[in-house]
Amino acid sequence: MARTKKPLLPVSPQAKLASTIKGARDVMRKDAGLNGDLDRIPQLAWLLFLKAFDGLEQNREVVERNFRAAIEAPYRWRDWAADPNGSTGDALITFVNDALLPHLRGLTGTGTHDPRDVLAAVFKETNNRMLSGYLLRDVVNKVNEIDFASSDDIHTMALLYESMLREMRDAAGDSGEFYTPRPVIRFMVQQVDPKLGETVLDPAAGTGGFLVESLDHMAEQVRTTAQRRALHEGLRGVEKKPLPYLLGMMNLVLHGIPQPNVVRGNALAKPITQIGKGERVDVILTNPPFGGEEEKSIQANFPSDKQTAETAWLFLQLVIRQLRDGGRCGIVVPNSVLYADGVGARIKQQLATECGLHTIVRLPDGVFAPYTAIPSNLLFFDKTGRTKETWFYEIPPPEGRKNYSKTKPMRFEEFADCQAWWTDRTENERAWRVSVADLELSGFNLDLKNPNRPDDLSHRPPEELLAELVSTEREILSLLEELQSEMGDRR
Repeated sequence: MARTKKPLLPVSPQAKLASTIKGARDVMRKDAGLNGDLDRIPQLAWLLFLKAFDGLEQNREVVERNFRAAIEAPYRWRDWAADPNGSTGDALITFVNDALLPHLRGLTGTGTHDPRDVLAAVFKETNNRMLSGYLLRDVVNKVNEIDFASSDDIHTMALLYESMLREMRDAAGDSGEFYTPRPVIRFMVQQVDPKLGETVLDPAAGTGGFLVESLDHMAEQVRTTAQRRALHEGLRGVEKKPLPYLLGMMNLVLHGIPQPNVVRGNALAKPITQIGKGERVDVILTNPPFGGEEEKSIQANFPSDKQTAETAWLFLQLVIRQLRDGGRCGIVVPNSVLYADGVGARIKQQLATECGLHTIVRLPDGVFAPYTAIPSNLLFFDKTGRTKETWFYEIPPPEGRKNYSKTKPMRFEEFADCQAWWTDRTENERAWRVSVADLELSGFNLDLKNPNRPDDLSHRPPEELLAELVSTEREILSLLEELQSEMGDRR
């Protein structure tokens, strides 16, 4: 009896797209010029960028009467890449290295976020690292299978791209400081709650996570084309390093922002006193690099009594300055910011004097593991005048575990209790408040223990437990000696 064949299940668009990207990366593994994901992902990123950009340009050609292409023939994707039987081998490598990339780097626009200026900035430090023109043609053909005219494909590509950014972080090791876990980003954006019409800045934009999440958060408020344009223009970023800048621009383009308002440069490079009212913003959401050091010329941009090489402190001063009156901020800081004295204490005093530091969320260990073991905290403040009191909220470690790990990362749902507490604040075993007077008395030490937490062993440092054990053993020994003495007296 003949067996009936089961009908093949349809392949989902996401699975098809994932297969296409995987196929491109498999081809790239064969090229001698690429060593690992640190080479492959940027190479794939700029090819995807050009494919996506050409799709956006073709859409604009249809809807805009006086449209002028940012990239003209023969440098458009459709001219050199779209034909699967097009140029290959040495001819393709020569075109890309000696014509295409130099042309893109040399584009000049009219200013005001002209896409030609965006392209020139993106490709200023972008190079083709593939050595085989035949393998490059195979990769280009794979990328060409993606239909960026389809909103479904763009959304799915954005999700896949974010997974590649995580892999990029994994491969980067110490260079991966520009990635912030999405649950942390989403929580911060939701609590700061940027509104349509407000300007949102990330001065250490990295791969664009905070800007993309802010875009998604405000997108539901959009009703008109003018509002969507204003939303895109109101998202601003600055990124110092060329690689995260390229990845971030690609991330924003894939999320529907054709001309991202992100500058390639060091946000700390301008004297802080020269940041005028016109440069100030409504909302700042950021995870600035910490543990890094800035050179003397950058430190000189800050007041003499608050100069330091530590980037976290410099960014905190920048943020205070760049918020306009009434502005709001959510920022990730290491534990050292909480307990530091000296320059750090003076900067915290400035923060408490000029802003309302209303909430500090203490994250459990391992949120950024394995990329850094440094415990981190989330500071939320408004530029509405002097701090009156600060609330602390301690996120507990995952049930049955001491910390998070790469294979078991933090989930957004674990912020739910904190979000429920946020609008109706009461002290409990996770939350407590401290008056600004008490903060002043402590020299602005913010590394405060939770006074309401049950005294369980899992939250106490080993040296404290050991000291208590030794003390207990001594008490037991003393009692035994007394008992022995009493028994001797009775004889």
